Amino acid sequence: MTIRTILVDDEPLAIQGLELRLQEFDDVEIVDKCSNGREAISSIKTHKPDLVFLDIQMPGFDGFSVVQGLMEVEPPLFVFVTAYSDHAIRAFDAQAVDYLMKPVEEARLADTLDRIRQRLSERRGVEEVEKLKEVLAEVAPDAAGNLGDGDDQPASSRFEKLINIKDRGKIFRVDVDSIEVVEAAGDYMCIKTGDNTLILRQTMKDLEKRLDPRRFQRVHRSTIVNLDLVRQVKPHTNGECFLVLESGGQVKVSRSYRDVVARFVH
Repeated sequence: MTIRTILVDDEPLAIQGLELRLQEFDDVEIVDKCSNGREAISSIKTHKPDLVFLDIQMPGFDGFSVVQGLMEVEPPLFVFVTAYSDHAIRAFDAQAVDYLMKPVEEARLADTLDRIRQRLSERRGVEEVEKLKEVLAEVAPDAAGNLGDGDDQPASSRFEKLINIKDRGKIFRVDVDSIEVVEAAGDYMCIKTGDNTLILRQTMKDLEKRLDPRRFQRVHRSTIVNLDLVRQVKPHTNGECFLVLESGGQVKVSRSYRDVVARFVH
């Protein structure tokens, strides 16, 4: 898999430095280099790259303006590269895959590219399924109907491994495997790991789309549990029960969700 990449920075030395570091990665192909935001928008629309390393502070169109200028097209993955750490929160709000500080460290760049490969693999997997469904719809409509949307047995690669959570003015990168419980509080989610609780500004419906339903199940109208971290089931009155989690915490399962949980917890 080749990662077709565009570099955007108004400083030629910054582009040269990043280009030199990217030479270490055989699967990265630099298809263009741009010195300002307007050039970047035009180049992205022309080349349709997989990835863009994007400086934030540039004269005229800054990095955030570039992202906004691509709203009407299928955007590439973005990694913001900057000398100023105070842009981090806005970068993740703009759905950047990562945020690198200048000068870019080799180890951080390698970690970023691993994340890019994972995201591209997920994206291309979905695209292949859609192409297959289009072909089947023409030559074998019945088979296309049986293929469905894949919602009954979704591939784990469709769902996120890391979730960026902005809480108390900081960005926390939370490993999805470590999440024990998600509790709804209006338009906010309380994300609980074994040793921390973070607030995510998102609805439960939207968050559920990001989590693998074979592992994360609702056990109450406002509660989702990671079934991989359930260590015990304790019966309770009126057909309800408690799930004892790896951290020792307990979550009550309402009667209406008891049958759902029983299919996953043995």
